[in-house]
Amino acid sequence: MTAPRRDPTRPLGEDVDAVKVLDHIVRRAVAMGASDIHIEPKRDLLRIRFRLDGVMVAQGSLPLELAPPITSRVKVLSRIDMTERRLPQDGQFSLDLGGGDLAHLRTSTFPAIHGETVVLRVLLGHQLIPAEKLGMEEPEVARMRRLVQRPSGLILVSGPTGSGKTSTLYSLIRMLDTAALSVVTLEDPIEVEFLDITQGQANPRQGFTFAVGLRAILRQDPDVILVGEMRDPETAQIALQASLTGHLVLSTLHTSSTVETIVRLVDLGVESWIVANSLLAVVAQRLVRVLCAACKEPYELEADVLDQDGKVLLAARTNLFRPRGCGACHETGFRGRTGVFEVLELDDELRDLVKARAPKRAYVEHLAKGTFTTIQEAGLRAAVAGITSLDEVLRVT
Repeated sequence: MTAPRRDPTRPLGEDVDAVKVLDHIVRRAVAMGASDIHIEPKRDLLRIRFRLDGVMVAQGSLPLELAPPITSRVKVLSRIDMTERRLPQDGQFSLDLGGGDLAHLRTSTFPAIHGETVVLRVLLGHQLIPAEKLGMEEPEVARMRRLVQRPSGLILVSGPTGSGKTSTLYSLIRMLDTAALSVVTLEDPIEVEFLDITQGQANPRQGFTFAVGLRAILRQDPDVILVGEMRDPETAQIALQASLTGHLVLSTLHTSSTVETIVRLVDLGVESWIVANSLLAVVAQRLVRVLCAACKEPYELEADVLDQDGKVLLAARTNLFRPRGCGACHETGFRGRTGVFEVLELDDELRDLVKARAPKRAYVEHLAKGTFTTIQEAGLRAAVAGITSLDEVLRVT
């Protein structure tokens, strides 16, 4: 992409050429730290929105006549069919940001009532977050460092789409001595390139599924395997078998908590004794927005905050902070995001529950007897520390 560089703070409507407009939109999104760009044709305008810190933020509009050429430009760069307007398509391309930085963009088109909607996921390949800066507390980081040194077993990271699971997997990979180990990944897509490991990208349309790729990886003499996602029972079965035969396997599941992840694994049809013997730990996570340091304001909680069972989560008169909004944070009151985590390492009692195919309630009751910290409890600690707001914690947990 060779379009002239534009000032990312300039209004979108100042350009009329589709190539320059798209270039400007992408650079603006990167400059603002957006994770997604939404280009949406409406009845009489082309709406541009960015997802900033997990929330959609309007960026103005463009003349509707720019929609077809911008969409065509995206399709050309993404190497997808320009003539197909009736079916969804996906692809990817890269943009040189200068200074050696690349923005990788994953493209998704969707035929809507007023034309094709284009969503670009911004994947900044240079952004690798060390475990200490993910939002985990120090004991949890130390526990994960210990667990990834195990020669075999399965570590799962769970959470909804967009909760930072891939960043956590990459941080675990960085804990390894990759020069002394054979590390092979299967991802969709590859979001960060590592120089000293082997990375593969799934391509389901060509039959290169996670299950097919995982079988091939096992013939590559790996020590550590990273599987981007367990999407089906077959992938889960192969991954669990691999973790029993001398491989450390890292992967993700779209589940809401550590306990639900264990229950889901068993529900996928894998023998419960295999899950019990192979699963080392489950990490569940969410992303919360970080309060803008320039404008956050303190306040005192007026009443107790209760959970669904009437348990007091935060007592009245607790000192907290809330967002106000200023120019530094685009009037949102937040700048950036951080993770809140619950880390569950399996012990003998939990393995017995897995083998017995125990219901979710049994796990919850067992964990309530110890010092296990849930995602919500971790989020409330972050709120009390002034990192995020109470409303933000309750929203994501």
